[in-house]
Amino acid sequence: MAATPSRMITLGSKAVDFKLIDTISDKILSLEELKGSKGSLIVFICNHCPFVLHINERLVQLANRYQEKGIQFIAISSNDVVNYPQDSPELMKQRAKELNYPFPYLYDEDQSVAKAYMAECTPDFFLYNSKLSLVYRGQMDDSRPGNGKECTGIDLSNAFDALIENKAIDPDQKPSIGCNIKWK
Repeated sequence: MAATPSRMITLGSKAVDFKLIDTISDKILSLEELKGSKGSLIVFICNHCPFVLHINERLVQLANRYQEKGIQFIAISSNDVVNYPQDSPELMKQRAKELNYPFPYLYDEDQSVAKAYMAECTPDFFLYNSKLSLVYRGQMDDSRPGNGKECTGIDLSNAFDALIENKAIDPDQKPSIGCNIKWK
């Protein structure tokens, strides 16, 4: 399991709109129609990465807590499914149902969305405000598989709380770490 850090793109960057298939509903959804009233968290994940498996339960808990406060969660998988069939749309749908994802789980078949966002790893988090300007791009917390630290989601929670309360988000952000996106 190679640990790849996220790329710390410039705060204030604008979100790139997209139209992707939601593997849960089988509908084509766009960022414009999904975005939250207070903000939007775009997270690149996949089915098989141990780093994603480590945070999945906490991600669902955070979504259940913050979506009702106006933060929309949007999960995207961009992995090459030819070489990583466990990340196929059919298995994405199955995983989303098993874990009760309360958010869409979109499939980026041509990997153009991951490239547009400069996503590097799974999980890779991008939090945008209501105007779709980037306010946070960093880790969920400092827990990693095998490091013995509890997965709390504190870094993301602090960013969500500040955004909801119209407070400044600390610009000193630590990159997420995960498996590299499986490029074609």
